[in-house]
Amino acid sequence: MSSEDIVLELEKRDAVGKGLNALRSEGTIPAVIHNHGKESIIVMAPTIAMNKVYQQAGKTQPVNLKVGKETYLAIIKDADFDPKKNLLRHVVFNAVRQDQPVEAQVPIVLDGEEIPAEKAGLLVIPTLEHVTIEALPKDLIDSLSVDVTKLAEIGDKLHVSDIVVPSGVTIKEEPEQTIVVVEQPKAQMSEEAAEESEEGEATEEGASAETADSSEGTEEPKES
Repeated sequence: MSSEDIVLELEKRDAVGKGLNALRSEGTIPAVIHNHGKESIIVMAPTIAMNKVYQQAGKTQPVNLKVGKETYLAIIKDADFDPKKNLLRHVVFNAVRQDQPVEAQVPIVLDGEEIPAEKAGLLVIPTLEHVTIEALPKDLIDSLSVDVTKLAEIGDKLHVSDIVVPSGVTIKEEPEQTIVVVEQPKAQMSEEAAEESEEGEATEEGASAETADSSEGTEEPKES
């Protein structure tokens, strides 16, 4: 998605602190733009417009912000939601430059309709759901995919190095970091443990029986 696809018009605001609740009740979401070490710009936008942009851009796509006659290219750095109502209530933008790489966190998508390990009744466990990428704003992506159709047996793993990375994008995590592993279901492990325990008990009982039979067949020497 090109940064030109996402545009948001903002207005400067004076309300801060307790005054923000009044803004929200009027259908406005407060925000702030951090601008390359310069003084931050406190702004606001209609709730509908801000929600739409957040759904489009998330924290991975650049947004063209318009504040009066000024324009800024920015990434959503943080979004605050009401914990009870799950409504967006504040947004932090970081201004970026087209010619400078930026970092963003993107989700890992497990790609593959049929996974041999799952067909065999095994569990495919994700151990890393997001990675941090670095790219120019124009090269930022929404997610990264990894092929999981190679997973077949217990202990099979995929690592960061197995992720397909587009040109212009760098993953910051270590290549050997595990992102998904195949494990045995706990129920199956319990069954196998129980079977092993039963086999062990049967072996012990058999050994005890043999010892008893051997003892019965042995006569003590008579005294002369």
